[in-house]
Amino acid sequence: MKRVFGAKKDKEPPPSIQDTTDRIGKRGDSVDDKIKKLDSELARYKEQIKKTRPGPAQEAVKARAMRVLKQKKMYEGQRDMLYNQTFNLDQVAFAAEGIKDAQQTMSALKSANKELKGMMKNVKIQDIDNLQDEMMDLMDVSNEIQESLGRSYSVPDDIDEDELMGELDALEADMGFETEGDGVPAYLQPDNDLDAELNLPAAPSGHAPIPAGRQGEDELGLPAVPRASLRG
Repeated sequence: MKRVFGAKKDKEPPPSIQDTTDRIGKRGDSVDDKIKKLDSELARYKEQIKKTRPGPAQEAVKARAMRVLKQKKMYEGQRDMLYNQTFNLDQVAFAAEGIKDAQQTMSALKSANKELKGMMKNVKIQDIDNLQDEMMDLMDVSNEIQESLGRSYSVPDDIDEDELMGELDALEADMGFETEGDGVPAYLQPDNDLDAELNLPAAPSGHAPIPAGRQGEDELGLPAVPRASLRG
């Protein structure tokens, strides 16, 4: 059967937008090259027209220049058509890329939405509010404990400013009374009445004189050591 009717050929995939754009772009570059060559030829004909005198020779050069100019106009029309096709293909490619981006964005949003829903299942607003209330209660209890531990014992709280100033004045008067006399507090001054009652000798103010018969002895009756031997 295949020999009679022939085998069915596989259809070629349609050209992509990028392939078509590249092919048209190459055609446009080829047309641009042809237009540049025609421009050079027209410039040469222009110089010849300037150098030749009016007459049959100049008219022949003008005819050739007119023919080249018509070719240039034709190629410029083809180039403009190719540019328009390329522009249309670029717009289609841009729209296609935009649709692809939108599809990817939608897929990412759906995945994120599904993930968020799974996470939200374990989080309840009521649980958060209850936790906040418990934390506030714990902080209040902690403050009460700190205040209870920092409470002072047997310290009156009803002392006013007048009572404070009176206490300070009395303390200042007591300190001034104790420092009267030679400026030494009373508890550091000697009690002469107590010394007289106990009949204690007065404290020596210096070295007592040594009797004549005891010049070679010290205060305890021992032989005095010569000063030279001490200096040794």
